[in-house]
Amino acid sequence: MSVFSRGFRGRRQEGPPGRVPPGQYLVDDFPVLSAGPTPETPVEEWTFTITGDVDAPRQWSWEEFLALPSETITTDIHCVTRWSKLDTVWEGVSVDTLLEGVDTSAEYVLAFCDGGYTTNLPLEDVTDGKAWVAVSYDGEPLEAEHGAPARLLVPHLYLWKSAKWIRGLQLLAEDESGFWEALGYHDRGDPWQEQRHWGD
Repeated sequence: MSVFSRGFRGRRQEGPPGRVPPGQYLVDDFPVLSAGPTPETPVEEWTFTITGDVDAPRQWSWEEFLALPSETITTDIHCVTRWSKLDTVWEGVSVDTLLEGVDTSAEYVLAFCDGGYTTNLPLEDVTDGKAWVAVSYDGEPLEAEHGAPARLLVPHLYLWKSAKWIRGLQLLAEDESGFWEALGYHDRGDPWQEQRHWGD
């Protein structure tokens, strides 16, 4: 898949101490980076699924998903391409809520998305209030280029882990590399440790 980007505008800004990881600079806009074309799935056809190493699969339609308890999250985000954006505001359903009542011995998850994108994460990085499936940004429904109708939000890791156009989570007993991880990106992606690529 080819990689395209757009949306980089403005000058580079230094961030306040303790808010911006090493090697990052601030942006005011929201740059767009995607691997391949932007999928556009009508919400009438959208479902979210929990599969894999679980006692029984779970699935929600768009209407059922919107009926789940949601949270407003204000958080900083950090892209592996070195930009950071502070105090972004999202609304979404906690992964903890989605996994309530799920019986599993899995230690990893693989997020899968429209367009074939995947990314892998330790289960501990998406539970205990660390991750959400977001449906709005800055008080408005997500735009297609930012992952509509829903994207994963894992703000303590580089933004490629916050998979756009998400359709579900596959719970796994063993780690399985996602799209960028198989191409040399770091398996975890902690911005404070500058874990951008294999070996970082």
